[in-house]
Amino acid sequence: MSSTRPATSPTEARGELAGVATRTLAVSGEGPPLLLLHGYADSADTWRPLLERLGAAGRAAVAIDLRGFGTAAPLAAGLPLLPQWDAMVDAALAELGEAHGEAYVVGNSLGGALALRAAERRPLPIGGIVPIAPAGLHMAGWFSAIESEWLVRLLRFSPVPVPDRIVKPIVGRVYRTLVFGDPARADPAVIDTFSSHLASLARSMGVLEVGRRLLPELGDPFELGRISCPLLLVWGERDRMVFTTGAERVLRTVDYSDIEVIPRCGHCPQVEVPDLLAELLLDFPGNLEYAPA
Repeated sequence: MSSTRPATSPTEARGELAGVATRTLAVSGEGPPLLLLHGYADSADTWRPLLERLGAAGRAAVAIDLRGFGTAAPLAAGLPLLPQWDAMVDAALAELGEAHGEAYVVGNSLGGALALRAAERRPLPIGGIVPIAPAGLHMAGWFSAIESEWLVRLLRFSPVPVPDRIVKPIVGRVYRTLVFGDPARADPAVIDTFSSHLASLARSMGVLEVGRRLLPELGDPFELGRISCPLLLVWGERDRMVFTTGAERVLRTVDYSDIEVIPRCGHCPQVEVPDLLAELLLDFPGNLEYAPA
């Protein structure tokens, strides 16, 4: 991927989306902007390596903290979760659409599910979507994988209080084990950033509770027949969290859809192979096998 200007760090800002206090990370540039949606338990920080590369290539992009994660306001109690995040996505797209005409939505895991759901809601200003290992196509046991980790069980069921000072390294180790295709090659800075948002026992247990609330909503969250924009599924070959089961249903249902499986990659290509993912996004939708005219 050739760069047209020096790499720059994304600009961080506070604001509101659909009345929810949140944070954005953004790089300026040309073309339809990319709206980047992180996964369960993650934050906008997961997109920093990709944002730097997109900024260097001169492509506009913005990542947001979804409600209940990162630095965003807590989720509303007693209400369904997916509609709360859908409202934030709609508000972000409305802002981007007003400024740029349309945007492409890129989402990882939970964010991939939200990208699919956004493409179903007409007439949002969406030029195309790139769901990365989207949750909800098939219940692949992603949450069971998290809760079965012995370190997570230690946090939940320890007979003695677990000091907050040891929670962060435990979270980091679980993240390294589950997310990366090759855990030994995980960037320590990425691990530290992820775990910094879950650095207390109360915070980490609260996020686990969100996962339990979310599972029933991911049983059948899509109306794929409503999607009419270009769609590129991206998956890591070594994804331990969400398997490609269900991708065939998308490819069969959605015109102008395709899939890219990244060799030796895990659940989060944006932190494991950001150069390759940037190339895929910069070429989209022209890199679809059946690209629209």
